Amino acid sequence: MKASLLYRTSAVLLLLFAVGHQVGFRQVDPSWNAGIVVQAMQGSRFHVQGFERTYWDFFSGFGFFVTTLLLFSAFFAWRVGSMTTDARRALLPVLWGFGIAYAVIAVITLAYFFAAPDVFTVLIALLLLAAAAKASSERIAS
Repeated sequence: MKASLLYRTSAVLLLLFAVGHQVGFRQVDPSWNAGIVVQAMQGSRFHVQGFERTYWDFFSGFGFFVTTLLLFSAFFAWRVGSMTTDARRALLPVLWGFGIAYAVIAVITLAYFFAAPDVFTVLIALLLLAAAAKASSERIAS
């Protein structure tokens, strides 16, 4: 499989992951019995660096932050999939870093989350690492 297809496939998965994350990250299933925790997060107000915030604000802000990074990652992966072989080779250190970062994210996800994000992060990491390996071995145009 070509590196371009691997990057485009990872871009689609990243976009789906971003949408799923955005839709679901502030949903609280009553069966989790986490209502008291959420209420406490929403109700505990404090001042920090001149602003009044809650732990729910921090939780929400980090969630929006993650969605934004997932969307940027999807955009970046799609753009890399559109590049020439020569352009990808020039970016190899960045592309390996991209794949390694998602491998670390997959490990963190497996340790702290649940099936849906586990599947997405593992697949994305594998695709990005395979794409970087493929980009490393692609022949330079003469």
